[in-house]
Amino acid sequence: MEIAAISTVSVAPQSRLPSSAFPRKLGSVSSLSFRSIEREHRVGSARLLSVSATSSSSSMDAVTAEKISPASFLGNRESKKVVHFVKYHGLGNDFILVDNRESSEPKITQDQVAKLCDRNFGVGADGVIFAMPGVNGADYTMRIFNSDGSEPEMCGNGVRCFARFIAELDNLQGKHSFTMHTGAGLIVPEIQDDGQVKVDMGEPILKAQDVPTKLPGNRGEAVVQAELIVDGVSWNVTCVSMGNPHCITFGTKGGPNLKVDDLNLPEIGPKFEHHEMFPARTNTEFVEVLSRSHLKMRVWERGAGATLACGTGACALVVAAVLEGRANRKCTVDLPGGPLEIEWREEDNHIYMTGPAEAVFYGSALL
Repeated sequence: MEIAAISTVSVAPQSRLPSSAFPRKLGSVSSLSFRSIEREHRVGSARLLSVSATSSSSSMDAVTAEKISPASFLGNRESKKVVHFVKYHGLGNDFILVDNRESSEPKITQDQVAKLCDRNFGVGADGVIFAMPGVNGADYTMRIFNSDGSEPEMCGNGVRCFARFIAELDNLQGKHSFTMHTGAGLIVPEIQDDGQVKVDMGEPILKAQDVPTKLPGNRGEAVVQAELIVDGVSWNVTCVSMGNPHCITFGTKGGPNLKVDDLNLPEIGPKFEHHEMFPARTNTEFVEVLSRSHLKMRVWERGAGATLACGTGACALVVAAVLEGRANRKCTVDLPGGPLEIEWREEDNHIYMTGPAEAVFYGSALL
């Protein structure tokens, strides 16, 4: 797999260099030829092809994000062997975004998704997201595939990245909202004036069979602070679906409050994910309570493993914390990649998530 990539950095307005500082005019990405590459880096059997602009200043060796737009970059001709993309991240949870609005079928296969997501032999990402035509009255459709090629229902951090991607493709300025169809239903992201994205994530699903989990409901049909035996250890868990399944735990039965930094996540995470009580596997959030409005979590994501952030997981854990009487309905959730603001509103039962999403670089992959 060959990958042509353009690195981007954010540059404060006062520090932007004049156009004369560049050796050639870079009007838009479409003016660049990916067949004449300046530098080649070999990583295993893959070639990473990179293009960068140089200047007389040592503080900058990249094309600024302000000089490139997804619309101009993605306008380059594609073929069956080439796909253009933009890499985004939401608190370190990173995704490859592909403009697929002309078709309801993904441009690349699930096997190719896994190769693209490989951090040694591909671009490197937690997943690939396709922007597709809207269905059932929605403005757009979002499909996402995990780094192992599996397809989850949706992803909270991915939704925010998708929203910023669409805003740049359609040149939406200022505060905007639109509707998007996902495997978890209709989602409504709203881009704020400060660039953050607020997302109406809908209502949490608590009925055990709809999460789904084989654990029996112990609070009506919901599973709250139930016992789950994992590798001989009894954990207290609450099960919540945000359109995708989550198992939330604040610690072992009768044990001390959880200190998430002490967890051996690669060891314990897969045992939760593949537990027989979760027929569709599960995402697992390990939570430490700092105060009633401040929670800290680490996550093991179904199909992706340990990630720096999980938006649906942050939403699910606030629901679990409220149900267990540990927290208020409005909380800051600290993830390894940074904080998210989560609110579970009593008046409409909807969960609202607010956080950042940022473009990292633009690239073209030879499949």
